[in-house]
Amino acid sequence: MRRRIRLFLLLEGLSFVLAGQVHYGTIVGGYEHPQAAIAESVIGSVLLAGLGLTWVWPERTREIGLATQGFALLGTLVGAFTIAVGVGPRTAPDIAYHLAILGALAWGLSVAVRAPRPGGSL
Repeated sequence: MRRRIRLFLLLEGLSFVLAGQVHYGTIVGGYEHPQAAIAESVIGSVLLAGLGLTWVWPERTREIGLATQGFALLGTLVGAFTIAVGVGPRTAPDIAYHLAILGALAWGLSVAVRAPRPGGSL
């Protein structure tokens, strides 16, 4: 289960870092949005830092996965809200990304929730 949680943290973290780079305009032009770039970069950094912490405290992988993915889910919901009210970027790729990453975060959180707790009990 530890391996699956780490995989989610890696893929989600890289996804957010790439999304941030898109909004900084370094990967592709036309989608620049500095506030979105900062938010996505912070979320990606938190997820990747969490991934690193799972090697420092492997017995805490479940809790690290829950905390970092919970943070990312909350931040993504804020981003989806800004899109809905017209403050954030409202392009089709932004909307599609938010829907996809919300699904991935929910899936990753469900994997972490089902992981055995330290001490062997669920």
